[in-house]
Amino acid sequence: MNIELKMLAWTVVLGLLQLAVGSSLSVHQRGLAWNAGARDSDPPKLSPVASRIDRALRNLLETFPFAAAALAVVASHRTDAGTALGAQLYFGARLIYVGLYAAGIPYARTLVWTASMVGIVKVLWPLL
Repeated sequence: MNIELKMLAWTVVLGLLQLAVGSSLSVHQRGLAWNAGARDSDPPKLSPVASRIDRALRNLLETFPFAAAALAVVASHRTDAGTALGAQLYFGARLIYVGLYAAGIPYARTLVWTASMVGIVKVLWPLL
């Protein structure tokens, strides 16, 4: 299997883990009744860490065009060492990003986010 597809699969696992952790924190703080209900009212506020986990997941979804780039570069048989490095850079940066965001570390988080964007560009570049 191409490294680009492996990194895509691991990114999906990372997203699912972020969703599970965020959901668990939400249920713990807001209660099962609110989480299982219709959620017609404003939600009770989450703790800072739970809020950061939620925002980190939303940010992952915003950068998930990586999936299209990875699939397209593999389908078009344009993978090379640069696309493999880009996919690894993207996944590694996203993994580090979650920890930095959860810990509330601002500037390093931005640098790591930028690295993930460089990874996407490296995967996408052979298609342009």
